[in-house]
Amino acid sequence: MSGHSKWSQIKRQKGATDVKRGAIFTKMTREVMLAAKEGGSDPEANFRLRLAMDRARGVNMPLANIQRAIDRATGAAGGELIESVLYEGYGPGGVSILVEAATDNRNRTASEVRAAFTKHNGSLGGPGSVAWQFENKGVIEIAAADLDPDEVSLQAIDAGADDVEADADSITIYTSPALLRQVKDALEKAGLKIESAELSMKPTGTVTLDADRATKVLRLVDALDDLDDVTKVHANFDVPAEILANV
Repeated sequence: MSGHSKWSQIKRQKGATDVKRGAIFTKMTREVMLAAKEGGSDPEANFRLRLAMDRARGVNMPLANIQRAIDRATGAAGGELIESVLYEGYGPGGVSILVEAATDNRNRTASEVRAAFTKHNGSLGGPGSVAWQFENKGVIEIAAADLDPDEVSLQAIDAGADDVEADADSITIYTSPALLRQVKDALEKAGLKIESAELSMKPTGTVTLDADRATKVLRLVDALDDLDDVTKVHANFDVPAEILANV
């Protein structure tokens, strides 16, 4: 299982969305603002904005809040200053970590990200230090309940998907970034309910962790994910199911 789907599974098990509702809204606001600022305010013409809005609605963010975020980013005065930043670093056990952030203050965000790495036995790397271990992918998740993973896989591949992974809870579909919209729309037309769809970074290989290192890595990734400016965290770890159940 990839680091992307593993971390998604862990967040589902933790119920992070419910526990950290305020923080989630802050992250979604920044993600919507960044998408609107870089691609315009029309979600039909700006697929990245459409995805950000879908993610925001997926955590029950009010439509009024979403529209305010769009207005703040694309206002007549030139919009609010916000930019995307990518940080690269290392966690315990040789795990590579990518941190995506949307910020209006690079110095503050860099300081917070560096502090999280340092506190949890990791280190911040330079540009290009770990990014080569990841590839940009469209990622679609579908709840696995009452679905035949093989049938869903065939539908996804026919629509243009690159790969499909399944576990007891979800089916994860990977596409090229350019075909994410096409595959998502095709699956929805086939009657499948999309849990989430986003552009993400999939590791090209994974590092298997024992219980001790898994605990340390999860604490680091969780600390990074908790930062208001951080929108996504990607890592190339793998934790065996029997260990994950006890972490």
